Amino acid sequence: MSGNIESKLAEMGVTLPEAPAPAANYVPFVISGDLVFVSGQISKDESGLILGKLGDNMSIEEGQAAAKVCAINLLAQVKAACGGDLDRLAKVVKLGGFVNATQDFADHPSVINGASDFIGELLGETGAHARAAVGCASLPLGVAVEIEGIFQIR
Repeated sequence: MSGNIESKLAEMGVTLPEAPAPAANYVPFVISGDLVFVSGQISKDESGLILGKLGDNMSIEEGQAAAKVCAINLLAQVKAACGGDLDRLAKVVKLGGFVNATQDFADHPSVINGASDFIGELLGETGAHARAAVGCASLPLGVAVEIEGIFQIR
């Protein structure tokens, strides 16, 4: 049985994937008290890796779509951390966004808005979060975006 958040996701046409497995020597999330710290989720969907470099071969709109995919993967990890009950999510505390970008690209916040806007639409006030948006010379596997998050759970 799906809960309120998953029903809203379905209305938005979004199905959460299984929580992605770590790509190296780390765990996908750590729970400390009522906080879940989710490791960076890369732009990877059912079609595979979303590769690109903002300011070179990827538009801001494509970067925003990649950031939204990262947000979906973050929520999949939160669901796993909550034993399958995404309605235990009480608050999105902070997102840290990393954008694979050229040296002269300066619109990192617009790219990470792809994640923030999606979370805001899905969760309303519960989704309002602190955030960082940082440009990087490269990201793992050549992906366009990676986002980590801190979430409060019940």
